[in-house]
Amino acid sequence: MRAAALYGTAGSLVLTAVVAAPAGSAQTPPGWAERHGTAIAAQRAAAAGIRFGSCSEEQDTPGSLQCGTVTVPLDYARPDGARIRLTVSRVRATGRDGGRQVPRQGSLVFNPGGPGASGMYFPLIGMVPEWKRIAAAYDLVGYAPRGVGRSAPLSCQDPKLLLRGPSQAPAYPSESYKKERVARAEAYARGCLQRSGRAIRHYTSLNNARDLDVLRAALGERRLTFMGTSYGTYFGSLYATLFPSHVRRMVLDSAVNPDPERVWYRNSLDQSFAFEGRWADFRAWIAKHHSVYGLGRTPEEVLLNYERARARLAAEPAGGTVGPGQLQAALLQAAYYDDHWPQRALALSAYLKGDPKPLVRQAGPYPDAIEEQENGNAVYTAVECNDAPWPRDWRTWDRDNTRLADVAPFETWDNAWTNLPCAYWPLPRRRPLDVRTSPGELPPTLILAAERDAAAPYAGALEMHRRLSGSVLVTEQGSGSHGIGGGDNRCVNAHLDTYLLEGRLPVRRAVCAPRAEPRPVAPPRDGGRPAGEPPTVREAPAAPRYARPDTSSATDLRRPV
Repeated sequence: MRAAALYGTAGSLVLTAVVAAPAGSAQTPPGWAERHGTAIAAQRAAAAGIRFGSCSEEQDTPGSLQCGTVTVPLDYARPDGARIRLTVSRVRATGRDGGRQVPRQGSLVFNPGGPGASGMYFPLIGMVPEWKRIAAAYDLVGYAPRGVGRSAPLSCQDPKLLLRGPSQAPAYPSESYKKERVARAEAYARGCLQRSGRAIRHYTSLNNARDLDVLRAALGERRLTFMGTSYGTYFGSLYATLFPSHVRRMVLDSAVNPDPERVWYRNSLDQSFAFEGRWADFRAWIAKHHSVYGLGRTPEEVLLNYERARARLAAEPAGGTVGPGQLQAALLQAAYYDDHWPQRALALSAYLKGDPKPLVRQAGPYPDAIEEQENGNAVYTAVECNDAPWPRDWRTWDRDNTRLADVAPFETWDNAWTNLPCAYWPLPRRRPLDVRTSPGELPPTLILAAERDAAAPYAGALEMHRRLSGSVLVTEQGSGSHGIGGGDNRCVNAHLDTYLLEGRLPVRRAVCAPRAEPRPVAPPRDGGRPAGEPPTVREAPAAPRYARPDTSSATDLRRPV
């Protein structure tokens, strides 16, 4: 029985269904208790609503952004048990598209991915030109998912440990280095349970999907309009599978492969392989602009200069804080988004020419963001380890990643180290839900994908498209930036606007030409900061995440943050 059977059109509980399958009954279908608990929580949330008011001073937001909370069960199988509060943000629909008044279409709820990313600043995206038409018709709603920020936050280690000095990032690690990383992974997994308690087992993608339905009800929405990026597409697809009749419109941007056999271990391997291609794209672009950066006329020459920089940083870290690990992490951002290419290339070039300051600015630690980063790492680990069965035998990890590193050395082992705590996770793991909808069960959904996306490889979008009946896939050909909706491609944005504002979609599939390549940035003549480089950039962790890296600040409002 699908969860939708427990709801009427207003999302209220159908009591006869509850009576027909009491908890503990021999006829109780699998997952019934959680579906029943979700219905109860949604009914309560609809009655309570959300009291929006000024955001706290520490959130440092403009007056247009309002904040509130919604209460959800920690464990949906026990809706009367422990509860947690999720923080929610909103900017009301402006109601005006240029000089024209437009009707409000409800709330557009957004999730930027992760797991572990916050969408609290998303509603400010309405200030960006590409989003103003959508902001006219919709209340823009963001939130911090369970575990993130002030939403019952998780922690796995002392945040100060992230400030420890420069690190190595060997593409072909020695046996002694592997043993060290295995020990760290085991300790990290233990730390998650010690610092966050056994409640951490309830931080899962399925519960994120259930939370989304409670949020829908609290917003007073009969049906949900949702946009998820990256990991947000995965639990968005879980929502579509659990609650298809509750979907109004759904945009899945940079879709993660929802195949249960690939969640999450095999998806991680696919990701590492894809990052090698994006790293090659970046090097080819640098080589094209050798006259600006002087890093080589071919991708192979650029790679040699990158290795030179790694060796030099291993011997003497830049600024005492940036070693090979920090360099690799900074360049990983360029593999996520090609708008990072000019500044990353400039920093590498300057460093090799004797000026480490740009590299230290881009790759060095940011103490004011350490607690946020630790929290994001904890949520990422908890959700992915809880979600699926990971290999428990280190020999499996060693075999698979050693083979992969032979053809994709750039990111393979760093990605493995990030996920390795799941091999030693001290709590039960679940079998992933089989994402799938039947014809006519789900309203038409829009899937967006860049053909060379590495964080969410394109095969995932094809699989998502296949599993969600009636979905339409829009592909940005030849591009690889992660999260393309509301960005630099007018063709993609036209499809996004037409769908969200008019409910119209192309027939099954559509293709958009690639966006223009970024322009190179020349070094400043006065030795100061190059034009376009922000004074502070918060970076992602040193391994891939299913999210846009700058998830916690409003520094870049050209895309959801």
